[in-house]
Amino acid sequence: MTGPRGDAANAARVPAPPDLVGVWTLAAFHDVEADGERSEGPLGPEPRGLLIYTADGHVSVHMMRVTGTASAPGARDYMGYGGTWRIEDGRIVHTIRVTPTRPWIDTEQIRVAEPDGRDRLTLHGSARVGDAERRRVLEWRRQTGGPGS
Repeated sequence: MTGPRGDAANAARVPAPPDLVGVWTLAAFHDVEADGERSEGPLGPEPRGLLIYTADGHVSVHMMRVTGTASAPGARDYMGYGGTWRIEDGRIVHTIRVTPTRPWIDTEQIRVAEPDGRDRLTLHGSARVGDAERRRVLEWRRQTGGPGS
């Protein structure tokens, strides 16, 4: 995902660091087509993932396909990276330092965030798949308790 969904309504919802810091479990990952239709994301219908934001500005993201195999254009079995994060112009910027996807190294991934202030966080970004730009939507749920929660 390489660009923000930068409409005025989302720019007004600036997250604060306490809205983000913690461990998040992936609840859903889907694409939104140009006509507004929702379609399956690159990790299939039931992806699994963890997103970790630390208070000192580090981020780690790991997501994987749980069912089936990647066969469609842009589909994958695993996506992940680690680096730093910051809030800039009302958007979250992830600076990628390590990843198995070499073209992502030292790039910035920009997200528009919609925290609900409690236990849900929706991140919007975009990705080029073939000749089309796709809007990506990742829905996260704050993990509470210990391991396995």
